[in-house]
Amino acid sequence: MIPTIALIGANGHGRWHRRRIAELEAAGRVRLKALADTRPLEEDPPVPAGVPVFADHRDLLAEAAPDVVVICTPPHTHLQIALDAIAAGCDLLLEKPPVASLAAHRTLTAALGSSGRACQVGFQALGSAAWQQFRAALPGLGPIGGITATASWQRDDVYYGRSPWAGRRVVGGRPVIDGALVNPLAHAVMQALAGAQSLGAGRPRQLVAERYRVRPIEVEDTAFARITFDDGLQVVIAVTLAGEDFVAGEIGARGPEGRALLEYPTDRLALPGDDELREVPGRTDLLTNLLDHRASGVPLLVPLAATADFTAVLEALTVPDVPEPHLLDDGVVRIEGPNRTIPGINDLLHKVVDTLALPSEMGVPWAVRPLVQRLPVT
Repeated sequence: MIPTIALIGANGHGRWHRRRIAELEAAGRVRLKALADTRPLEEDPPVPAGVPVFADHRDLLAEAAPDVVVICTPPHTHLQIALDAIAAGCDLLLEKPPVASLAAHRTLTAALGSSGRACQVGFQALGSAAWQQFRAALPGLGPIGGITATASWQRDDVYYGRSPWAGRRVVGGRPVIDGALVNPLAHAVMQALAGAQSLGAGRPRQLVAERYRVRPIEVEDTAFARITFDDGLQVVIAVTLAGEDFVAGEIGARGPEGRALLEYPTDRLALPGDDELREVPGRTDLLTNLLDHRASGVPLLVPLAATADFTAVLEALTVPDVPEPHLLDDGVVRIEGPNRTIPGINDLLHKVVDTLALPSEMGVPWAVRPLVQRLPVT
């Protein structure tokens, strides 16, 4: 029997899921049962004839009773919707970041365990053949001192007006997850942490982070972080949404036998012996993998358990007593219409991942003392 599927959160990024579900339906893998969003649906892509649209996910679950649910709502709403879907007998594709705390992670894990339901988390770059080759190459590099992640994007004022929770820490008394490290550039963080996991580094124990903002938002748009694992391995992350030249996202590792570099959004890879990045075709779609898991038991590529380290880092960055990111003044930021850029930021990002030192440790004039947090046990 062809499984039925529903999408909760059908606007915004949910439009991408609508298109992907349509492709799978055309291939005979699923049948779209219903859509839900709190706002009227955007017209592109069009809603298929006969597919009901709900404003409340609970009504969708009760009336449509789908086998699989894709949850693509604001991150701070994920837990309750996921629990409701599990109670309704659904398997889940849950967009990243999955939940807001380790307590929520444990609650969701327990619900999955007691129900026998499956949950795939939407870190889609972990389904690529390039990632598999990068991960397989890490032991051959020799002792690795650090795994790094960097990206330089540009997000304008319109981006921070996209929703009532954009750039916020709390809305209506509920914590919100929208900092660069844990939402738009969460893939970079997760990919680097997964590299450490693949090397058997143990658990992440300490986070040292510098967080900055170039406009009066409540979360960071530029961040530098060093995460230390049980065995001493360090993961160093340097990312910005106020960048100069675009850097899509790079995961790197260096050892005595050479360097590996993965551009994770494009599946381009350079291993020892490569002169430049080369494209590695092949990416397993996470929804397809979830359907295969239901049909034949193939392992999930990104089960909820694989995101525990990421959730520990997220929690350390978003607990209420963490100070707001440092607001950079006009002498550091260049303002051009709706865009704000930190001149020299791309060079700084590369220096951080090359040296594993944070800006405050380099004497960068605008750098501030880092946040130091012991990470909660996962």
